[in-house]
Amino acid sequence: MSTSTLTPPKPETAKAPEASLRRSVRVLLRVHRRSLWAAGALLGLGIGIVAALLLWLAADASKELCPDGDVTACGDDIYTTTHARNAAETVFSVGGSTLLLLACLIGAFVAGPLIARELESGTFRMAWVQSVSPARWLAARLAVPAALSLAGVSVLSLLYRWGWTEVKDGRYTFGLEWYNDSVFPGIGPVAVGYALLGVAIGALSAVLIRRLLLSMAATTVALGVIMTGFTQRRWMLWPADRMLGDDYPGDGNWVTESGMLTASGEKLFWEDCTSSYEDPGPVDCLTAQGGVTDFTDYHPASHLWPLQLVETGILLALAALAVFAAFRVLRRLHG
Repeated sequence: MSTSTLTPPKPETAKAPEASLRRSVRVLLRVHRRSLWAAGALLGLGIGIVAALLLWLAADASKELCPDGDVTACGDDIYTTTHARNAAETVFSVGGSTLLLLACLIGAFVAGPLIARELESGTFRMAWVQSVSPARWLAARLAVPAALSLAGVSVLSLLYRWGWTEVKDGRYTFGLEWYNDSVFPGIGPVAVGYALLGVAIGALSAVLIRRLLLSMAATTVALGVIMTGFTQRRWMLWPADRMLGDDYPGDGNWVTESGMLTASGEKLFWEDCTSSYEDPGPVDCLTAQGGVTDFTDYHPASHLWPLQLVETGILLALAALAVFAAFRVLRRLHG
């Protein structure tokens, strides 16, 4: 027997892990093709809605109605409105919340049908006995939704920001300010961060619980808690500017805190002084507590990107931790 027949085929052995991962991805795409087609249809629907609204706005720009119903041009009147603008404002005022809901759906899909169902039914063993290790099996189920979420949510976010900018158009529009909870997540990379976090938490919930419905519920609850926490404390992610005295920031600035400062710099807040007819006014109330000068803390529009990047960075760090924990749990349970 020659020596060459005893030598293992090194090139093929080196390619085996990549080949098995590609094979796992192809199988995954084939098994869940209906869900992927449905996701693609929803993405196309979202793009179509935004594009249709922008085309409607462009076509209707010369037929704006003044507040008194006159059809003549209103110039730069900030109160000018049209049916197209009203429809666009309604849609774009909830665009950020819609993208957050999409992140929850992505996480629930990963936690449920993609991973937990196979762990619950035992079908994962069929893949593992075909030279696919548990780590590659999980990697394929993370890579596919992560790549599709990154591409799809990025497109929707860019399109939403474009449409939001066109609708906002330098006007003060109630419900469409950049800092609104239903707008902020959709006009930057935060939406992508939540989508990837949904994939990671979905995978962790699935390998921990290994039950379809319970994993989906746990993923949705976890994402809801995280989203609520950021919504309530987002203003703390970047140092706010401060204005002293009676001046007040103009439109487009996000006022976070206001009240009076004591001589030592302690903050006293207007909301802590509820007044009635018998009580002194808020100014007298805070002055009696030692307030000496008014203050207003606010985020100007220039803080949009720092706030977006800090929140996105935290979300990606949480996603990385969840993915690491998912692989560790899978390895501990199944080797």
